[in-house]
Amino acid sequence: MPQADATAELTAALGERIFVLDGAMGTTIRTYGLSESQARGQKFADSKKDILNNGDILTLTNPDVIGDIHRRFLEAGSDIVETNNFSATSISQSEFFVDDPREHGGKKDPEFFQGIIEDPFLRDLAYEINLESARLARKWADEVGSNSGRKRYVAGAIGPLTVSLTNSPDASDPGFRVITFDQVVHAYREQVRALIEGGSDLLMVETIFDSLNAKAALVAIQDVFDQDRITLPIIISAAVGRGGETMISAQTSEALWNAVAHVKPLAIGLNCSLGPDLMKPFLEELSSAATTHISCYPNAGLPNPLTPTGFDMTPADMNRWLGDFANSGLLNFAGGCCGNTPEHIAAIAEAVKNAPPRQVPLLA
Repeated sequence: MPQADATAELTAALGERIFVLDGAMGTTIRTYGLSESQARGQKFADSKKDILNNGDILTLTNPDVIGDIHRRFLEAGSDIVETNNFSATSISQSEFFVDDPREHGGKKDPEFFQGIIEDPFLRDLAYEINLESARLARKWADEVGSNSGRKRYVAGAIGPLTVSLTNSPDASDPGFRVITFDQVVHAYREQVRALIEGGSDLLMVETIFDSLNAKAALVAIQDVFDQDRITLPIIISAAVGRGGETMISAQTSEALWNAVAHVKPLAIGLNCSLGPDLMKPFLEELSSAATTHISCYPNAGLPNPLTPTGFDMTPADMNRWLGDFANSGLLNFAGGCCGNTPEHIAAIAEAVKNAPPRQVPLLA
């Protein structure tokens, strides 16, 4: 059953301390050394395409692995764990189960994606992944919360999709879009409803590289809230490049806040794309503009294939940087994205545990 609206409860707690998010599911999955056969399990044994990199599928084929990762992040100090369904829409799952028409002289266009969102297999698969991911995270949040005496929360993850509403992929036809806004809303609406049914406490529209995709996700959320008469807190988090803009729609963090403030999110923040060293000035800009809580879960530095996690920064590095953010009055939520293991999250939790939370500015 859907959880009760946690906004008031979380808002009160955020006035007292900085909440700790979890780390990188993908990075941590790789440490388990799963094979293609293990990732497929019996359920997807006959799939024509490789699905080892489809981490969302592991909720169905390897729930013990995903549950163990949730447990480790929670025991490392996470107050909130995200569901393992970052790409669990019919649109994104089609990458693993449908032949690319471009390989046969065709193209991806709204007609192609209409077939995708109407495909019974993809629709049911996306719903099942979202539902079971939320249930699995809920199980471990409740178990660790009960054992530790500190309540833990589940954030339903809503990723950015593998297509863009803002830009055309065809340089000779700048008006062309591979998919329509309504199609994206439809896919997101199904994801949101399953996440709520599975027991999410809040929803996290994250890793935003295209602001229009995020807008579609927010429209879908509001549609479900209105239709099902439920409201959950929302966190909105963008991935920005070295110039501080979302990477496809080129919207600054302040502009993003102005575009989404009307939904009254519990928090807005930055994640992925950059390490904390490069992210700090953009986090400062967002903190100055936003009249809500601020979240931040950066990558563990820049990619480095020669390191165990694939990223440069160690737990000690993340401890130092996120501690600096906290002591600078920038944080209400702190965590890690790509490259951040449970050990990194334990270091982040230690860094922020005694730091005062950022004070939310009052509206004039």
